[in-house]
Amino acid sequence: MISDWFQRVGSSIPRGFSRYFILEALKKKPSTGKEIIDAAIAQSEGKWKPSPGLIYPLLGRLLDEGLVEETKDGKYQITKKGRIVSDDLESLDKIVKNQLDVIFRMGDVGKFIAMDLIERINTIGTSLSSNISYMTKDETQKYRKFLESELRKMDLAEKKSQGKEIKIN
Repeated sequence: MISDWFQRVGSSIPRGFSRYFILEALKKKPSTGKEIIDAAIAQSEGKWKPSPGLIYPLLGRLLDEGLVEETKDGKYQITKKGRIVSDDLESLDKIVKNQLDVIFRMGDVGKFIAMDLIERINTIGTSLSSNISYMTKDETQKYRKFLESELRKMDLAEKKSQGKEIKIN
């Protein structure tokens, strides 16, 4: 069902996705900017063609944030810090996908809630990914606790609504 939403959106790439894509690509193997662009085009079957004007400035910011580093042969590779951030994003992504699956099963109301949730998560994710390198360890922990708390609330709401049919007239 999430794929239905992405089909409606078309080839628009959510803000912040490019950073995530670069980190994931570099987790697989060190690559040049051109190789990252080629991987994006191949993986999306030509639907997403990131420009050098997008990829190279992002690589520069990732370098500044210590999430990637440049190798002697001109390729970029993910750092230990970058791998930790990427793994955290991946864990959060799995949790969110599970929550969205539950919401989508609630019918039209669930779809409305899910669309709203996707927009809010995108906004939060963009803000966090833009500022995470400037956050203190304390601030990072506060964000983590907040997100975990919100996900627990969603789990509780799901358990309460299981088996109840929601009717809207």
